[in-house]
Amino acid sequence: MSKRLPPLNALRVFDAAARHLSFTRAADELFVTQAAVSHQIKSLEDFLGLKLFRRRNRSLLLTEEGQSYFQDIKEIFSQLTEATRKLQARSAKGALTVSLLPSFAIQWLVPRLTSFNSAYPGIDVRIQAVDRQEDKLADDVDVAIFYGRGNWPGLRVEKLYAEYLLPVCSPLLLTGDKALKTPADLAQTYPASRCVPPRLANLYPSAWSKPY
Repeated sequence: MSKRLPPLNALRVFDAAARHLSFTRAADELFVTQAAVSHQIKSLEDFLGLKLFRRRNRSLLLTEEGQSYFQDIKEIFSQLTEATRKLQARSAKGALTVSLLPSFAIQWLVPRLTSFNSAYPGIDVRIQAVDRQEDKLADDVDVAIFYGRGNWPGLRVEKLYAEYLLPVCSPLLLTGDKALKTPADLAQTYPASRCVPPRLANLYPSAWSKPY
């Protein structure tokens, strides 16, 4: 049995064209011309002795053989990508200093360190817990997890989670002559009341005495 394999570049082009079902979009992804994509697909079809694509009106479709081949190729590329990632991860070395609030470090980061250390054994993660969040990174910090809207000039920002807040109050405020019916009643009935952001309430007890 022949062990000759098709060119890797032709397989990459086929994978892109099969995912997009478009030679034009495949060309854009691979930064080549549409003619180059067509040439690679034709070469691959000649190598296999099979048609991989067919056209219906203006649409590009995979043939039955093309669909089956695409599923196998997709899995192979996925395994190749993962194998490369693992190898690069094991060769990566150095220290990574992460700055974040203590509560987030305990509840979110620390439980994930075991799996991270297994994937990247050469990376030494150093946690820098801070009581007060700044809008810029300290010189010895590589990554920070901030709480806010993400508008920090000079920093590359990626959103982790959205936070959802719910108002709560004592059940006593819902009974009696001054029972609250709507949120607006709170300001009218209790003009001295304060609404404190939860992160400030936990970090700075004095925040309860300040207006917001």
